[in-house]
Amino acid sequence: MAGRNDSGASEKKSNEATNDMPTFNAENLQSNMKIIYYSRTFLSIIGGVIAGILGFTGFIGFIFYFLVMAITSVGLMAKAKFSVHSYFDSWNRIILDGFLGGLMSFVLFWTLAYDIVHIF
Repeated sequence: MAGRNDSGASEKKSNEATNDMPTFNAENLQSNMKIIYYSRTFLSIIGGVIAGILGFTGFIGFIFYFLVMAITSVGLMAKAKFSVHSYFDSWNRIILDGFLGGLMSFVLFWTLAYDIVHIF
């Protein structure tokens, strides 16, 4: 993951109020958001296949999805060494962004795997 822009660290700090605001490189922030999106989509697909193979139906499957997304959020925070503000502008970016984005992929692969294993 790309960190924030520390180019101003070598400059003289004349005004303490302006130095309290962290600066972020927009390209790094966008790259980090893509990583979160791709990770959540990939794990939604894998979770859907696992839920289908295990034969989850109804609300149990959706509970499994939210469990997978919670584990993904913790994994992404661990990847950022729990220093989220070094890589993102808020905690919501890593915890909630894309939480429901992979739901359709999850349902698609959940039903596909369930049909292949339990119906055919």
